[in-house]
Amino acid sequence: MTAIETAPRRDALAGDGDGAVPGARQRNARVLLAVVLVALGLWTIHDFLPALAWAAVLAVAFWPLYEKALRRFPPGKHNVLMPSLFTLGVGLLFGLPLVVVLFEALREFHSVLDLYRRATTSGIPLPDFIAHLPFGADAISHWWQDNLANGAQAHGIAERVDRAKAAEIGRNLGGQIVHRTVLFFFALMTLFFLFKEGNEVVRQMLDASQKAFGAKGERVARQVVASIHGTVDGLVLVGLGEGFVMGVVYAFAGVPHPILFGALTAFAAMVPFAVTVVFIVVGGVLLAQGSVLAAVLVVGGGSLLAFLADHLIRPVLIGGTTRLPFLWVLFGILGGVETWGLVGLFVGPALMAAIVLLWREYTEGVQGRGQNRARTAAPDARPGLS
Repeated sequence: MTAIETAPRRDALAGDGDGAVPGARQRNARVLLAVVLVALGLWTIHDFLPALAWAAVLAVAFWPLYEKALRRFPPGKHNVLMPSLFTLGVGLLFGLPLVVVLFEALREFHSVLDLYRRATTSGIPLPDFIAHLPFGADAISHWWQDNLANGAQAHGIAERVDRAKAAEIGRNLGGQIVHRTVLFFFALMTLFFLFKEGNEVVRQMLDASQKAFGAKGERVARQVVASIHGTVDGLVLVGLGEGFVMGVVYAFAGVPHPILFGALTAFAAMVPFAVTVVFIVVGGVLLAQGSVLAAVLVVGGGSLLAFLADHLIRPVLIGGTTRLPFLWVLFGILGGVETWGLVGLFVGPALMAAIVLLWREYTEGVQGRGQNRARTAAPDARPGLS
């Protein structure tokens, strides 16, 4: 009787396969539903994805220091104080330099307005350094006298500027500043919750990675984290160091607003080869003041410092932690900035590190299988053995 009762069950599950089809359909339906829900969720919050990416990068970058603080000062029941202090510290670390740059930029904007008023009334006098140029001094002097030395002529040039287009650029710039400020505050809010629930988030991600990809998923995740740490050290810390050194140089060279130009140098130094533009601008300012030697020293010394940082220090800090060739680091940085914006500075190298790790594991696995086959066939090929 038991065999008769259980027979239909076996037939339903394995006999003709009818029972397996609904199970496969349900799994496919669940996968499709999950993909659709994730896609809709990402589309819903796509404007805030940069804030989430920044929060994740900052959490990874500051997590070792945060763990040390937790070991030194164990959290209470609600674990709110330490995440709040670290979030506030990160906000001040990145917010204060931006405030200083904006304040200096506003001051410089007023200086530009004053220069515009003087230029449209009395003209722009010929800079002294033009007369000392090795070539082209006469042609530049004649053009300057014909177009800029007279107030009416300078006013005519200013009138030809499309004011409507300039106003539109100003509105777009103001809108971008407001948008970036809102994203910055959302990134800080997300960073607070990542600090507060970081251990649980890491546990869930490791569990999901283990279920989906096995041990390789965890290795890829660790490679990504190591890449972010190396990129923060190689880009942010080195960039801040370059900005500080060049800010001191600017102050001694007599560059106006050395703090502003030092901050711009630090930001530009985080993108390979971009800091040269700042050196050229600073050199142009010094030339306009008649300081030819100082301009040459700033441009030449700054370019040498950037060359050493890009070719000696950064490859060790970024590539050394992930065994990633610096060429791929460079492609990751530049491609990341082109695709993701400023956060691509960290996302790009992390993606390159994960791809290179997968490639190495794949090729090493193929090589290992080839060596195993060679060792298996080797005893038959040995002389003297039958």
